[in-house]
Amino acid sequence: YVAGGLGPIGMLLEPLGTLPFEEAYEIFAEQVRAVVDAGCDIVLIETMTDLREAKAAVLAAKDFSNLPIFASMTFGEDGRTFLGTPPGVAAAVLSSLGAHVVGVNCSLGPAELEPVARELVRCSRCPVVVRPNAGLPHIVEGRTVYDVEPAEFAAVMERIVEAGASVVGGCCGTNPAFTAALAALVAGRTPAPRTPPSAFTVTSAQEAVELTEGRADAVVIGERINPTGKPKLKAALRAGDYDYLVGEAVAQQEAGAAILDVNVGLPELDEPAVLAAAVGRLQATVTAPLQVDSSDPTAIEAAVRGYAGKPLVNSVNGKRANLDAVLPVVARYGCAVVGLTLDEDGIPPTAEGRLAVAERIVAAAEAHGIPRCDVAIDCLVMAAATNQDEVREILRAVRLVKERLGVHTVLGVSNVSFGLPQRGLVNATFLAAALAAGLDLPILNPLDARCRDTVEAWRVLSGQDRGAAAYVEHYAGAPDPYAARTASRASGGVADAGAAAPDGARTGAAE
Repeated sequence: YVAGGLGPIGMLLEPLGTLPFEEAYEIFAEQVRAVVDAGCDIVLIETMTDLREAKAAVLAAKDFSNLPIFASMTFGEDGRTFLGTPPGVAAAVLSSLGAHVVGVNCSLGPAELEPVARELVRCSRCPVVVRPNAGLPHIVEGRTVYDVEPAEFAAVMERIVEAGASVVGGCCGTNPAFTAALAALVAGRTPAPRTPPSAFTVTSAQEAVELTEGRADAVVIGERINPTGKPKLKAALRAGDYDYLVGEAVAQQEAGAAILDVNVGLPELDEPAVLAAAVGRLQATVTAPLQVDSSDPTAIEAAVRGYAGKPLVNSVNGKRANLDAVLPVVARYGCAVVGLTLDEDGIPPTAEGRLAVAERIVAAAEAHGIPRCDVAIDCLVMAAATNQDEVREILRAVRLVKERLGVHTVLGVSNVSFGLPQRGLVNATFLAAALAAGLDLPILNPLDARCRDTVEAWRVLSGQDRGAAAYVEHYAGAPDPYAARTASRASGGVADAGAAAPDGARTGAAE
């Protein structure tokens, strides 16, 4: 077999450099067409340091060939690519995107790459390729030589094969003697058995959020980049002020949000262009993965296409037309997706009705090649002020979805308190009940101290915060604002209503 190799273009993509993503895609498309015309058997994308550039190459290979696609990154001594991507993120993104084999080449010697290889095996949904250098290069009498001999190379590679690598080879400094040693090593062997990961995974180019089935996780999605009820954000979007969005993103990440929702839906804006621009600015400045939040499939595709990671798409719903429009985009770009439990008849009033819609969404996703583990279900929070009886049904629906479908769950927590005073109190109480019911991904304002406290306490009670280490570090010795308010009342004083919100946060504030 002959593999047609595609290496890095040699220019940095925007925003770090000047090369637009679509221009990189076209450059790779030209090379893929040449590989196909030459009669090659494999498209080999190798020695990549920029995950976004690798994504452009994989998309071009998918669009202009039917050949197997190998996608291989190169990592430094710190275990990351030159632009900061760890091996687990690269494996999750590229294998979800549609590469048939992912892995590492060049970089370092086999011993130094062994931990990288093990992480690739752990996180990849497809076979893994490992092609190290023959150790580290040295200059001897004007010649470049490497410090690992074929026998030593093969001995280390045996451990990597046993760890689950399916394709092995050599890169810089190797020669036919190394290939012969590897051929002898794998002769008559079958690849080591491995179980592809089934975690719900979303990533940026630098960080991954993984939720495994059966764990009581509480992973906060920051809600503040959404113009609903936020006049300052609306004004910033209309003015094209993306710095305001960046500020909101940084504040939420610093407050503990693991994923950031991005919604730019204003009727007067060109949503595809604005959402793509917002995602581009945010991925260049924050490391938290993004949730692309839109009801427009064109806007979703514009935003996720050039995203250097595996985003979460919010959302699809049970309407047939919506499923047919959104799920192909999610599948093509290897995203995770949130399914809303509504259909042509609206939002079912019962838990069983919501479960039925969720079942249809999961089945439709799997029919489009989207793994069940990449689907999360939002059972849709209604305002308690107008739908009080449905609050219990929402919590029951979360339990049913977790038990019957085995998928993770999402809720927009603050919706429950619309129309009520002291909204922060209602939000935090509902959040605690929802977490106990099985909520994994609460969408909330991470700057709301009450909700933040509830999440931190739940992580202790659920065992997510092992040994309560994070809780103790954050709260030991900190004053209790609720105790302070009680003491003030007991002494006859009148407490400021805002004092009930730790860290100065005012509950129910729109901005």
